[in-house]
Amino acid sequence: MHSAVERLTVLITPPGPRRSRDWDAVEQQLGTALPQDYKELVEVYGGGLFDEEIWLLDPECSDKDYNLLAEAKSRAEILANLWETEPKPPQLQENDGAQVLPWAYIEGTGAMLYWLRRPGQKPEEWTTLFNEGRGPEWESHPHSCADFLLLALTGEADTVYFDDFPPEEHEFESNDDLL
Repeated sequence: MHSAVERLTVLITPPGPRRSRDWDAVEQQLGTALPQDYKELVEVYGGGLFDEEIWLLDPECSDKDYNLLAEAKSRAEILANLWETEPKPPQLQENDGAQVLPWAYIEGTGAMLYWLRRPGQKPEEWTTLFNEGRGPEWESHPHSCADFLLLALTGEADTVYFDDFPPEEHEFESNDDLL
């Protein structure tokens, strides 16, 4: 198991038994492989809300707003329209063919956590970009999704967002319980 996922299971008890996904079908629909740490996060926790703030997208969520596949399509369209009138973040301008793919939504803000995918990179090399959602600010983090999630939840992430972290007690609410 990825070390950050393992540390998360100590910090926040998973809601139940591990649930597998048809990753081949998901990756085929996305047109790309996905990082192993993300797959482990989803199989260990399922989709849901960490500390009432970070909503992990799940490719099997019945609600399109929290479904990885639906959000990937929606965000691609939204960002393509946005970038017709506003500049792309520098991380996407630096590498021809660089793209973003959402992996989490920030509850109540419109902000998103994305993977930054550069040409020639393996999914395990993808890093995290945070977009404030209702503004032009993008924040780059040299961490995988599980590493970033762990750092954010423990208050160790170098970010101007998540100022209320870490909470005194951590919690995870599953999509099964919320939706």
